[in-house]
Amino acid sequence: MNMGRLLARHARYRPDDYAVICGGHRFTFRAHELRVHRLANALAMLGLVKGDTIAVVLPNCVELLETYRAAALLGLVAVPLSPLMRGTGLATLLRDADAAVVIAGEGLADALREVRAELALPADRYILTGPSPDFRTYADFLEGSTEDAPPYVEIEGDHPFNIIYSSGTTGQPKGIVLTHHTRALYGTMFANAFRFTPESVVMHAGSLVFNGAFVTLMPAWYLGCRYILQEKFDAELFIETVRRERVTHVMMVPSQIVAVLNAPGFSHEALASLRMLCSVGAPWHREHKEKFLRVLPDALYELYGLTEGFITILDSADFEAHLDSVGVPIPFSEMRVVGENGRDLPAGEAGEIVGRSPLLMSGYHKRPDLTAQALVDGWLYTGDVGYADDGGFLHLVDRKKDMIISGGVNVFPKDIEEIAVQHAEVREVAVFGVPDRKWGESPMAAVVLKERTDLSVSAGELRSWINARVAARFQQVFDVVIVDDLPRSTAGKTLKRVLRDEYASRGNTSESKATA
Repeated sequence: MNMGRLLARHARYRPDDYAVICGGHRFTFRAHELRVHRLANALAMLGLVKGDTIAVVLPNCVELLETYRAAALLGLVAVPLSPLMRGTGLATLLRDADAAVVIAGEGLADALREVRAELALPADRYILTGPSPDFRTYADFLEGSTEDAPPYVEIEGDHPFNIIYSSGTTGQPKGIVLTHHTRALYGTMFANAFRFTPESVVMHAGSLVFNGAFVTLMPAWYLGCRYILQEKFDAELFIETVRRERVTHVMMVPSQIVAVLNAPGFSHEALASLRMLCSVGAPWHREHKEKFLRVLPDALYELYGLTEGFITILDSADFEAHLDSVGVPIPFSEMRVVGENGRDLPAGEAGEIVGRSPLLMSGYHKRPDLTAQALVDGWLYTGDVGYADDGGFLHLVDRKKDMIISGGVNVFPKDIEEIAVQHAEVREVAVFGVPDRKWGESPMAAVVLKERTDLSVSAGELRSWINARVAARFQQVFDVVIVDDLPRSTAGKTLKRVLRDEYASRGNTSESKATA
C-alpha cells in the first residue's frame, strides 16, 4: 500500500491531463512523474533507505509536492515543518524527528546555519531550493539523477507516511505519526464525503505543511484530480483563480474565509464552480456562515477534527439546518461525550469529546507516555468540549485549553466571539483570559476591524457594545484591544496563548469586576 505509486497509475492512463498547477508551472501527470522520479533517485543515491526521515521546511511550491511523492515512493517518512520556524524551535524539531536530510526554502539559509552545529548531519544533507554558498541547491542535487522509475520498495500499510507536528498552540509540539494506510483512507473517505470525482479541480490556498491540507491533497492523489497550489494566500487572487480555473473543491481556515467575504470580487458568479468549500482548523462563526450561505447555498461544509485522527463533518445537505453544529462522525467512527468522571453524558450536556475512527494516529513520535494519555482503550480524548444534540450532531462549545474560568464559572470564548463578530465594524475577534485578582481570570477581546479610519469604532465603544449583548454578566469582557491582525500558526489557527502572554499585564488587579 504505497501511496507514492498512485502517481504512476495516473501518468499511465491520463499522461496528458494536468496534475499540478503552481505559480507559473503547469505539469501534466507524465511530466510530474518524471520530476518525482529524478528526486527519488537522487535521494536513493544519497544513501537514504526505507524508514529514514526527510524534514521538509518549504513554502508552498512544486518542490514540496515532489518531495511528498518521492518520499512515499522510497518509504521515507516526510516531516513537514513550518518555513517560519527559526532558532531553537527549528533545531528541536529537526532533532526530535531524527532528520536524515533537510530540504528547505532558500530563505532558510541563515536559520540552518544557526542550527547546523546542533545537528549531526553532513553538509550534503542540506538542500535548498535557491542559491546559497553553504548548502546544495535543489537543482544541483538533481544533477546526474535519472527520470527512470526508482527501485521498487515494498510498503506495508502500517509503515509511516509522515510525521505531522502539532501546532504548538499550548506548548511543545508533538510528532503525530500517520501511516500509508491512514493516508489511503484520507484519499478514499474524504473523496466520498466531499463528492470528489476524477474531473474535480482542487485548489489549496493555505500552507501545505499542516495536516488540514491532506484532507484535499489525498483525494486528489487517489482520483487523479487537477491540483492547484497557491504559493501564498491572497483573497482577490483566490477568487480570480476559482473563476479562471473552474475550481470545484477548496479547504480553507476561517480567517481566509473572512478575507474572501470582504474581498471586492466576492460574488456567486465568481465562485459558481465551487462544489465544496470546507472550513477547517478553527471555529467558523455563525455570522460568516450565514453570509456565505447566501452566495453558495449548496457547497458549504465544516470539518472538526484532530490530526490525531477523530473527525466530524457537517455535510452541505445538512449545513443550513444544523448551522451551529460541526456535523457527525465520519463512517466507521464512534463518538462519546464524557463528564469529569469519564461517564457518558446525555444529549445536550457538554463534556469532553472522545472518539475513535480508522484515521487514528499510530502514536506520538518517541512519546509512548503521551500516546497512552491521549489514546485510552482505542478512544482518543480530544481535550475539546462539546455536546451531541438529539439527532447526534456535535456542537463544539470550545477548545478546552481556551476555556476561561472566572469566579469558578466556565466561560467559553466562542460564545462571546459569536456576539462580537455581529458588530458591523468587526472583521475578526479572539477572546482569551487575562489574570483577575478577584475572579482568577476575566475575558479580554482582540479585535480586527474591517477598516481602520478616524470614524472607526473605538475599543471602549466595542467593549460596551459586546457587554450589552452577552447572555450573562460573567461573559462581559474586561478589556478590548484593536489590532491589525491576530497571531496565527502556519495552519492559520489563532494563537490565543500568544495573546494571553502579550496582554497578561493588562489584567484586572482591582477587587471588583469591571462592568459595561
